Amino acid sequence: MRISRFKNDQAGARYRTAYERALAELWPGARTALDVPTTFGTTRVYRTGPPSDGPDEDPIVLLPGSGGNALMWHRYVEVLARRRPVLAVDTVGEPGASVQTAPMADGRDGAAWLDELLAALGIPAAHLVGCSYGGWLALSHQIHRPGRTASLTLVDPAGFAGFGPRFYGWLIVGALAATAPRPLRPGLARLVGNSAILEGELMRLMRASTGFRRALPVPPVFSDEELGRVRVPALVLLGARSALHDSRAVADRLGRVAPSVRVEIVPGAGHALPTDRPELVADRVLRTVGA
Repeated sequence: MRISRFKNDQAGARYRTAYERALAELWPGARTALDVPTTFGTTRVYRTGPPSDGPDEDPIVLLPGSGGNALMWHRYVEVLARRRPVLAVDTVGEPGASVQTAPMADGRDGAAWLDELLAALGIPAAHLVGCSYGGWLALSHQIHRPGRTASLTLVDPAGFAGFGPRFYGWLIVGALAATAPRPLRPGLARLVGNSAILEGELMRLMRASTGFRRALPVPPVFSDEELGRVRVPALVLLGARSALHDSRAVADRLGRVAPSVRVEIVPGAGHALPTDRPELVADRVLRTVGA
């Protein structure tokens, strides 16, 4: 099995330069960078906020979507860190400052990686917040390695539908729109339903990652039995216009098989929910963690 890596040293160096620029631009405030060893590779984590002194201060752990890293949460860290310690993660196998050294085959491996990371950080319980692929990882962790999750906030998570033509078309059109002249981008963002293309620094970082060869597992659809194992406070936020899945169908299914999971469909938002409605997402995270 393959691992994620840059195709050559030049591609890696180009990306690291863009990454450091984006980090300085998007997250200029106080933070501590940690490089945490795990079975699957070294994981970069950024910590900010007050110290964690007990269960009332269990940290918020932010997991990015596919192709992203901790910087996708740059609009969130300050507001969340006012209330709780915050750990923003560069997922192993995604372009970022983490380095994958062993393959990750499935959700069990993803859960094992996350459990090792939390254990190495000395975190007995965490409020996991995951977007898209990160949502799939967070939910996989709760299903396969229960015990370290204080709560779940899943933002238009993967794992509820296959990746069909509609989703891939949304990705491709969004990537093309992100290269348009800046004055045209707001209109294009509304047209294609992808507000993430307005994040100029992140789009530059994405373009710098073209030499990255991602080799993480494609999320399968969770079974009813797996979803029924969720036993912690959980909120699933779904974009009403998501290109990933039929949000109403996902909500109805969760109501049948995991009735303790709260579901909110956000009108007018799509799969780019964290950039479509950042204030709403931050508010719902804080409500879920009880801050």
